[in-house]
Amino acid sequence: MKINFIIQICIIMKKNNCFSKSILVLTCLFASVMFVSAQSNKSLPQLGKSPVKDVIAAMTLEEKAKLVVGNGFRMPGITPQGPTIGQTQERVPGAAGTTFGIPRLGIPSIVVSDGPAGLRIQPIRNKDSSKTYYATAFPVATLLASTWDTALVKKVGVAFGSEVRDYGVDILLAPALNIHRNPLGGRNFEYYSEDPLVAGKMTSAIVNGIESNGVGTSIKHFAANNQETNRNTVNTIVSERALREIYLRGFQIAVKGSQPWTVMSSYNKINGTYTSEEYDLLTTILRKEWDFKGFVMTDWFGGRNPVEQMKARNDLLMPGTQQQSQRVIDAVNHDSLDVKMLDENAERILNIILLSPSFKNYKYSNKPDLKKDAEVSRTAAEEGMILLKNENNALPLKNAKKVALFGNTSYDIIAGGTGSGDVNKAYTISLLQGLTNTGYTVDADLKNAYTDYINTQKKLHPKKGFMQEFMNPTPPIAEFFVDDNLITKKAEEADVAVFTIGRNAGEGRDRKLEDDFNLSDTEKVLIKNIAAAFHAKNKKLVVILNIGGVIEIASWRDNADAILLAWQPGLEAGNAIANIISSKVNPSGKLATTFPVKYEDVPSAKNFPGKEFPENSTTGMLGMKQVPAEVTYEEDIYVGYRYFNTFNVNPAYEFGYGLSYTSFDYTNLKLSAATFNKTITATITIKNTGKVAGKEAVQLYLSAPAKNLDKPTAELKGFAKTR
Repeated sequence: MKINFIIQICIIMKKNNCFSKSILVLTCLFASVMFVSAQSNKSLPQLGKSPVKDVIAAMTLEEKAKLVVGNGFRMPGITPQGPTIGQTQERVPGAAGTTFGIPRLGIPSIVVSDGPAGLRIQPIRNKDSSKTYYATAFPVATLLASTWDTALVKKVGVAFGSEVRDYGVDILLAPALNIHRNPLGGRNFEYYSEDPLVAGKMTSAIVNGIESNGVGTSIKHFAANNQETNRNTVNTIVSERALREIYLRGFQIAVKGSQPWTVMSSYNKINGTYTSEEYDLLTTILRKEWDFKGFVMTDWFGGRNPVEQMKARNDLLMPGTQQQSQRVIDAVNHDSLDVKMLDENAERILNIILLSPSFKNYKYSNKPDLKKDAEVSRTAAEEGMILLKNENNALPLKNAKKVALFGNTSYDIIAGGTGSGDVNKAYTISLLQGLTNTGYTVDADLKNAYTDYINTQKKLHPKKGFMQEFMNPTPPIAEFFVDDNLITKKAEEADVAVFTIGRNAGEGRDRKLEDDFNLSDTEKVLIKNIAAAFHAKNKKLVVILNIGGVIEIASWRDNADAILLAWQPGLEAGNAIANIISSKVNPSGKLATTFPVKYEDVPSAKNFPGKEFPENSTTGMLGMKQVPAEVTYEEDIYVGYRYFNTFNVNPAYEFGYGLSYTSFDYTNLKLSAATFNKTITATITIKNTGKVAGKEAVQLYLSAPAKNLDKPTAELKGFAKTR
């Protein structure tokens, strides 16, 4: 088999006579008004029938100022612009927002919704559970990147986009492709990789898949949005080179490879200016250099100055407030904003509205094929899981039938992250269910102990609504402690021990070092005790990592016979994991982010998440404290493997690493030319030399020929996966 790499970058009648005349007169008057209105609208330009510029010319200043500002949503202290006919916020309950419709000009309101790993809308409406609106929870982005399979990721996008379309949403506020700069990043699970090529290629693939359904995407967060701490105020100090080579490069690849309908600017500042107010970023680079054709929208309540945002060509302010529209109107009236700029912003929005299902009056079904999409989700989950350790072929479980199943998340598995990344799904398959479905018997004593504990904790700390969780998240359930006597008993009765470590995070907060990146004391003791008891009986311990981001592994991995990195695999999680550990599926995932030996080895550890200036704090939305902050990217271009390889820092598991149940032989590497000139093609023969079928993710790295410019030892320039 050869793998080719191309390096390129929708009159009440009464019998009383005294009323009949009045009714007749009123009816005639009403008919006259309707006739005049129809005649008036007929003479007005209509979107889709008239040139867009003619439609804009027919718009009032107020209409223009409302078009470039979303309809908003109901929150304390925020006045929404809507609702107006046909554009109420309840059109798709749970969606993130809508644009302002202008019916007299044929301009509909379009719907946008969150969903980096599945469409986030309300599953139950008007308290009527007889009809549901569940969506598929697909694997998180980091897992998708770990497949190294753009064709598969596009297939996920096709399934994902079908749900967006069939639930009446026009634009999905995803995918996100920020760089894994630091393992404590709270939204790293939403992002693909520490490498911009992987991030860009995966984004292109899923965007092309989603948009093949006639719906749009919004790639985000543009740009250098690599932390949640002080995300609304932080000033990112970064060199032009690092910005271009690391933090913009993935967006460039995605724009050129997929032309997403929209780009979402980020909350942060870059070198002193909010991204949504930065002309060079949104216009010079994005549009002039990369030829982006869509419109730019803000992240929700992003930026500070609506007028400067318009000037920077941040076309749409979301979710939108009346105050923002009024500031735009005032600016035009006072000559501080050229109406031509406003017209250009409106034109870009209308050009995308023309593509939307809402404009085309698409009759959405509210009935996507969830069963089919779940199969796609499971397949992707299986291909993105990474076998980190497999001492003496501990996996697959060949002769084991009875499993001693430890760990909270074995029974309450984490399908995906929190915040805007959460998905209202119909079900989640736990590892308990997955193992049972695959034919294993799970120890009843452990099952009863864990499920009783978890159910009790959930009753004590019930999950709150979205905004309440965002403001004050429910803490994770502390790991259940199993005493030594029970562990010893189970080591005698079971064939193998499986322990799942779970981690979750999400929007608004970064992760913590203790009890998150590092294991908790309970987890450390459990791994040690389980390993000792089972090893004493010549039995194995398999550790499953059900995590959204990198954790410390080096200090405890010697206790485990096998470690399977399952990430957060979506609603079919347990089935996917069980299929791998039972050998139904051969693991083929490889790391798209580095696992360090310890946190201090991470190049950004010394300056993440930056410094605060509390003396200048202000009160922001919902009374939240806004603390000015600054973070300097001192590591420059040396992010992830670029740092570890160049400076000879040994990681626990390197970028690109992953084991298999089989082996592969690489031969016949050939280049299309002896010298590099814009593009070069490399071919290589990959042969499966083992006894089971498998897939291999092939990676091509290049080193700079000379040291004229400080460069990493090697950089990823191409990749592909065998079939």
